[in-house]
Amino acid sequence: MADLRSDTLTRPTAQMREAMTAAPVGDDVYGEDPTVAELEARVAQLLGHETALFMPTGSMANQVGLRLHAGPGQEIITDHLAHVLRAELGAAAACSGITTRSWVATRGLLEVDTALAMMVPDGGAYQVSTAAVVVENTHNFGGGTVQPLEEMQRLRAATREVGVGVHLDGARLWNAHVATGVPLADYGRCADTVSVCLSKGLGAPVGSVLAADADRIGEARVLRKRLGGGMRQVGILAAAGLHALEHHVERLAQDHARAQATAQHLAQVAPEVVDPQHVQTNILVLDVGAAGWAAGEFIEAAGSEGVLGYPTDARHARFVWHLDVDDAMTDHARAVLGMLLSDPGRSPRP
Repeated sequence: MADLRSDTLTRPTAQMREAMTAAPVGDDVYGEDPTVAELEARVAQLLGHETALFMPTGSMANQVGLRLHAGPGQEIITDHLAHVLRAELGAAAACSGITTRSWVATRGLLEVDTALAMMVPDGGAYQVSTAAVVVENTHNFGGGTVQPLEEMQRLRAATREVGVGVHLDGARLWNAHVATGVPLADYGRCADTVSVCLSKGLGAPVGSVLAADADRIGEARVLRKRLGGGMRQVGILAAAGLHALEHHVERLAQDHARAQATAQHLAQVAPEVVDPQHVQTNILVLDVGAAGWAAGEFIEAAGSEGVLGYPTDARHARFVWHLDVDDAMTDHARAVLGMLLSDPGRSPRP
């Protein structure tokens, strides 16, 4: 079985479990958990920010980050495939009264000129004011797309001039760093607030971190508690994140290589389905509709052959490599997906 539905499926390694068991803990609501404090300081330093706050989930980290920028009746803008729009259940509107607008982005790529043209920094009494732009790096539904650093820097410079903030949804920023060699801090300095996830490719069982300046993180601590995210002896979980940062970042290159090798093979079978040049990290999105498949049926057929994936829409299927997928599983996935693409409409195995 090759379970490629998401890199959230990773399980803690034996060494990570040992680190969790040995972690010194305290009451984090009182700011007294030393392992949490160590994790927060480490992530802040890596991202080039003053301080950080441990969060139970990536969605909470993003939503608290957005609330630091925008209040009720203000807007954030981002691309139409962004996780904060598609996969966080309307939380910005439901929890904070924030409205959103989006532009259509090819593979989730940042389009700076489009974003700048959309912004209304001061809408006055007649228009909604733009409070922040959200950039996702790497881009999940875009297919693991890495945002060019130069474009992120250009956006940051332009938004700063007009008082508009930038939030970086860096759930998979580790993948962008490993794929490009760009220091994490260079990406981090392109935004006022940055969220990163520990429970995807890095293999921690839970947890994200929000980084920003001290004033914002002080406010974020209040917002986290208000949303039910105040945690107690959570150093047990923070220890998993620390272990992941020490041992699981550079190995992400293996996930990237396996996804790329699969893309190259499938491009030989059905070149209309995938362009290997667009597979930059650990996420492979196939346009199975171009090969005559409905995405749901393709995923069902692949699952019956022991390869699990996720339909992102009616014609696209996503497969994500991670810590628990090895070369043998990759070989199996490559064979099954190639077989199905060469035989559109094949019925799932009973």
